[in-house]
Amino acid sequence: MAARGSAQWDGDLKTGSGSFTAGDSLSGEYSFKSRFEDGPGANPEQLVAAAHASCFSMALSLVLGEAGTPPEQIKTDAKVTLRMLDEGPTITKVDLVTVAKVPDSDEAAFQQAAEAAKSGCVISRALAGVPEITLEATLES
Repeated sequence: MAARGSAQWDGDLKTGSGSFTAGDSLSGEYSFKSRFEDGPGANPEQLVAAAHASCFSMALSLVLGEAGTPPEQIKTDAKVTLRMLDEGPTITKVDLVTVAKVPDSDEAAFQQAAEAAKSGCVISRALAGVPEITLEATLES
C-alpha cells in the first residue's frame, strides 16, 4: 500500500507560500517563515516529527505485545532539529521522548523494547542519514 501526500508552492522562496495534503484528512499551509523563522503555519520537519512519533509508538506497541506485555498507552513526542550546514538546510538530530503505561513490564525489559522499537521503526530506518536519533523512554506506573 502506498501512502500519498502532495504539495503546491506558489511564488519565490522568501515571499511565496505553499499548501500540503497528507492522506485524506491532513492538510496545512507552509512558508519560508514557518520553516526557517518563527512564522505561522506548518513545515516539512513537523510532518517528519509527527510521522516518527507515530511510527515509533506503533513499533513499541508491537515489540511490547510480542513480549507478552501489551501497553495500555504510549505517548511519544519527537523533535526534529534543522540546521544550516555548508550543503544547505539539514536535519541533524531527532529526539524521541516516550512515556508508556505497560502493566506487568519491568524497567529493563521496557528499555530493551524501546530500543528495539527505535531501531525497527520504519521512519527511524528511513532517517538513517540523520547523524543522531536520541530516545528517552519512561515507564509509567
